[in-house]
Amino acid sequence: MIPDYLSQFPIPANLLPLKLLQLLQPVDSDPSRKVEVTSHYDFDQFGPRREYCHMLMALSPQPTIHLQDISSEAGEGVVEYSTPDVRAMGGLSDFVPSVSGLDYVVASWGDGSFYTYNLAEKVWMALGLSPRCIGGDPADGGRQKIIFDDLSLPEFGVVEGEISTQHYFSVSRNVSWQMSNEHLRRYLWMRGCHGVRVFYYEAAVADCEALRALMNGETSVEFKPDPGWFELCIREYEGQLLLQLWATVTAVTPELCRDKSADGLLWPGDAEPMTRNRARQIRYPGESVFLDDRFLKRYEQNHFFNSTPFRSGSVWRCSPSYQGQWAFRDCIRVGRNLIRVPMRELYKGLPDREIIHAHSHALAQAKVAEFDLGEEHIVEKTQRYLDVLLELGDMLEELGRAVGRDESAPDIVKFDRQELKNEGWTGYPELCRLAQVAPLDMSEQEFLSRCKNIHEIAQRVPNGFLRSLIKSAGHDGKDIKEFAGLRLLQAMTNILERLNADGEQIDAFGAGTIPEDLTVRNCAMAALFLNNDLRIADAHDAGGVLVALERLDFDVAALNEGYGRALDHVLDAVVASFAHLNSQLRQFLER
Repeated sequence: MIPDYLSQFPIPANLLPLKLLQLLQPVDSDPSRKVEVTSHYDFDQFGPRREYCHMLMALSPQPTIHLQDISSEAGEGVVEYSTPDVRAMGGLSDFVPSVSGLDYVVASWGDGSFYTYNLAEKVWMALGLSPRCIGGDPADGGRQKIIFDDLSLPEFGVVEGEISTQHYFSVSRNVSWQMSNEHLRRYLWMRGCHGVRVFYYEAAVADCEALRALMNGETSVEFKPDPGWFELCIREYEGQLLLQLWATVTAVTPELCRDKSADGLLWPGDAEPMTRNRARQIRYPGESVFLDDRFLKRYEQNHFFNSTPFRSGSVWRCSPSYQGQWAFRDCIRVGRNLIRVPMRELYKGLPDREIIHAHSHALAQAKVAEFDLGEEHIVEKTQRYLDVLLELGDMLEELGRAVGRDESAPDIVKFDRQELKNEGWTGYPELCRLAQVAPLDMSEQEFLSRCKNIHEIAQRVPNGFLRSLIKSAGHDGKDIKEFAGLRLLQAMTNILERLNADGEQIDAFGAGTIPEDLTVRNCAMAALFLNNDLRIADAHDAGGVLVALERLDFDVAALNEGYGRALDHVLDAVVASFAHLNSQLRQFLER
């Protein structure tokens, strides 16, 4: 049982600064909560809003510990202050860092100038956590954080905090280490210990009658129960009052968070809660549930998961998996933004948290009825884009052979039909990025990022190869030496349109040229240029984006609901541009 610290504290709760109020309150059992287990906070050091705190969390087998038992750590704010004074060999043989004999959650060391932090070895080894570092850029002051993940679940960001700080008249950065309540309580449960905050706190507060009453006419007063869990000093400070508190507060009990279970979930359209036993009894494929495809975002945006879509017969499947440990089965895309999955498969071999995640995206039948189940989704659109590029590669290979080039289609468009047939999109992450979930309410920034993906794929044909074809068509190399990418594709289209209009055959490819081949803007290829304008548009300059979309004949009034339809329109237009170039190549090569 955790004591009621607020009722025992001399200052009423309504007069306490928020940070101090939080330090004196216990942590509830919400598994999604992040619990601060170590901190070093310094704000407005010499100003009227002065607030300072350092805190570490110790592990105590008893529900409470007295301040005098660990007063040095409360004052210093670290597990070890300075380095041991060793004057003979072997003098460090019994070195066991501790909080006055108690274990700790975060290993912290300092000497008044330099401070370093890391998760205690016992903690990460007992929980099986894996570290990764972010930051360290000198431009950002070298700030670096370490993050621990539980890859067995997987659960990311279980623990995270700054690695170091320095003190030279003032601290270089504040430090805060936070840990998942679920994992912290699990560790405390395994150890049979309570999590105790050991801290020092001070703050400049407004002078008021309630605090003056506690001071009883004195300029400085101390509250120091013996034995007790705190020492409090209130004194006059530059026209205000300064609170100084050393304390030990039991914040977390060794009780596990309640596990969330997939058994008992009520799915849309079902009259009774689903259980694993009941799901196993459903005949395959049996009942199915429809999910909003935003269900996939969790898996698409984390490289630890495999979420590569693949085609099976006439349908596209999107069945996320994790490191060979578990996988969704038979998740089939239907309509633009829906996924259909059999209930039986949903409960087969998946961790509860993944089933619960799917449940949070389940749609009622009435909502499903609003969708066109035959509408093309983003994966199908991406495949259509891939198809026109593969066809382009085949025909450019044939045209290149005719003029003495020996590049193969995979060399030209950087996509290999045989590899795609054997391995799907596995070797082409750019296709997976383009085919990620594209909700109708997509933000402008997400839309512009996807336009960049479209452009990067369109630019795969080597400029040198295109220049060689245009020179083979009779144009001088110096006229196109500044051309790249889209201008070369446009010039190629102009040449082919002229030759087709004249009914020319392959042997006339370089027979004659006109300057307009290189200068005329081809309306059929405009979508490629407009998509490039979108790619380089400032995400905060809505005017430039709107102009480009209007030039693509898109009704910008529809943007009020998001940029999803705009993405459909742009991708369709880009595919149409490449399809036009392919049709000109086909006419010329087949004549």
